[in-house]
Amino acid sequence: MRLSRYFLPVLKENPSEAQIVSHRLMLRAGMIKQAAAGIYSWLPLGFKVLRKIENIVHEEQIRAGHIPMLMPTLQSADLWRESGRYDDYGQEMLRIKDRHDRDILYGPTNEELITDIFRGHVSSYKDLPLTLYHIQWKFRDEIRPRFGVMRGREFLMKDGYNFDLTKEDALHAYNRHLVSYIRTYERMGLQAIPMRADSGPIGGDDTHEFLVLADTGESEVFYDSAVTDIRLGSREIDYDDKAQCQAVMEEFTSLYARTDETHDEAVFQQIPEGRRRSARGIEVGQIFYFGTKYSEPMGANVQGPDGKQVPVHMGSHGIGVSRLVGAIIEASHDDKGIIWPEGVTPFHCGIVNLKQGDDEADAACEQLYAALTALGLEPLYDDRNERAGGKFATMDLIGLPWRITVGPRGLKNGVVELTSRRTGESEELSPEAAVRQIAGIYGRTG
Repeated sequence: MRLSRYFLPVLKENPSEAQIVSHRLMLRAGMIKQAAAGIYSWLPLGFKVLRKIENIVHEEQIRAGHIPMLMPTLQSADLWRESGRYDDYGQEMLRIKDRHDRDILYGPTNEELITDIFRGHVSSYKDLPLTLYHIQWKFRDEIRPRFGVMRGREFLMKDGYNFDLTKEDALHAYNRHLVSYIRTYERMGLQAIPMRADSGPIGGDDTHEFLVLADTGESEVFYDSAVTDIRLGSREIDYDDKAQCQAVMEEFTSLYARTDETHDEAVFQQIPEGRRRSARGIEVGQIFYFGTKYSEPMGANVQGPDGKQVPVHMGSHGIGVSRLVGAIIEASHDDKGIIWPEGVTPFHCGIVNLKQGDDEADAACEQLYAALTALGLEPLYDDRNERAGGKFATMDLIGLPWRITVGPRGLKNGVVELTSRRTGESEELSPEAAVRQIAGIYGRTG
């Protein structure tokens, strides 16, 4: 993509309505535009990041054996009356009547709808275990939407639902989701700590939230600092191996880490004083096991091995896809702008032409652009007739992790400048070497 042809409406001034860093930088970088309170249009740059995050979520869900599908945004109120949640959910649920005076709702979550799908098609334990998920827009009518996409009313969420014959099998699904979520967040350059949490309107006794530590987090959290040293890394996990998934679950949750709703000061005080921490956290996902809470009232039963009908054990598992865009920015920025981790960057690198119109500089930039594109990479070429300072400021603001700077002076010596956005360090390389280095960072070869 060439910046002269791209739609990137950057702002020079900080928007007055933005209270936190991610909201301010997303508006300034031309990623989003508010359509109504808590509802945003995703402009091209923001949409690219959103899709990168969504693709990682899909890949890790499929790797864990979960099956993608798509459910509608609008749901029948009758299903929610069956589960008993229609009146209990509260004013966050947007209730609507259609032209035939039927009660419908804009789904805040999908437990009822997926249970209806399951009961209509699955009748035998031989079809279990089963986990279905989708990534879909949700709506919750927050009384005070704020902080941009971090606490909006309309948001993109991955929600998955497991169906198992026994509690033991369902808890394996719980562990499997925990492992897949940790891998998902690590691929995005985040450390999201699983913390014992409150189940809220979803219900159930077993639940963990995944929180990214950040000063602007809405949740107060308490944890043993040793938990921040644990990484899943490149370990290969067999998701069908119950013992292996259980071991990872215990590794990541045995140390104290809780949200304020479940905090136990007496237990917290047993941690060595030097490791006790309290901070703020941004919730980016949550997993639940709730047994037969929905299957019993809605008749989601299967015939067991003994021929008897039994309700299935269920859990639900969510990742805040659109919220993650804000969370990553909160965790990765400086006073110049965003710093995207390589896994979610909208463009793999930027190319800055210091002297647009100079034949040699123009040709070198075109060659770099073509070479990177041929490797399956997406560079953003700033080919505008702008001063160098303005081009650098734009690249810093939008946060591409790598920048190649091309100018007549360097080209006389056969070099371009490769700069890391995160460290600010630069090195002079031949154009070919710069391409090889970028390709190596992203695991691409010619």
